[in-house]
Amino acid sequence: MRISELLRWARTHALDEQARDMEVLLGSVVGIDSSSLLGREHELVDSDKVRRFRALVRRRREGCPVAYLIRRRPFWSIDLFVDDRVLIPRHETETLVECVLQSVRDRLSPDICDLGTGSGAVALSLAAEIPAARILATDISCGALDVAAVNATRQDIHNVRFLESDWYAGLTSSVFDLICSNPPYVASTDPHLAIGDVRFEPKLALVSGPDGLEALRAVIRGAPAHLKQSGWLFVEHGFDQGATVRTLYDSAGFADISTIRDLGGMERVTFGRWTGVDGVS
Repeated sequence: MRISELLRWARTHALDEQARDMEVLLGSVVGIDSSSLLGREHELVDSDKVRRFRALVRRRREGCPVAYLIRRRPFWSIDLFVDDRVLIPRHETETLVECVLQSVRDRLSPDICDLGTGSGAVALSLAAEIPAARILATDISCGALDVAAVNATRQDIHNVRFLESDWYAGLTSSVFDLICSNPPYVASTDPHLAIGDVRFEPKLALVSGPDGLEALRAVIRGAPAHLKQSGWLFVEHGFDQGATVRTLYDSAGFADISTIRDLGGMERVTFGRWTGVDGVS
């Protein structure tokens, strides 16, 4: 079949909002950038690739996210491998990367910890921008750490170390110049969990108790024991959680607390400076 015929077939079998996805899926199968497909619409596609493409279209119609189907997701300056062991990195999380980079721009080799690294999106983006940084990336999920390690290898990044840990449990006495985290922050009762891509994503990476704040409480409460004096804690959170998160920072003894909005204008990243003694909560 020709590329044009496959696209016509796919569009008749996809939901209306998935039309653009068909080009991305076909591009991944035939090894052509989706933006170039229309210029090559008369090219023939062999039968094996036709079968693969049709299978992907069926799975997309069932709701499986495009990122899982093509096993990749661009984030910051890198191209990540992703599968259903990890949350699909969102563009909103690039706000967290940008904030951290601004905070450490004057440090030559900062010690950074990324809690709940998932695919490694944040840790590896930071590592690529700050080659002299020493970065520890943790996750409670062995599967997620396997994905993150694959991404580190593919990106030829060597200044990130991976550790299985339930938040701070595996860090012993380690202290850092900066801790960052994009923890789960969706309430278990949130109706959006039954809609769209999130139906296929690991609930461990999404849901955090009945109010969505359990992980944020743990990350903020435990940070002082693992921060150097004047070290910083950065967390991503939901658009409506900023005020509560700032209160949690204040209760934990942080100073210079502030919240940054993402490109959509939503409160997305809160940070604060630890003013106590190194590694003392």
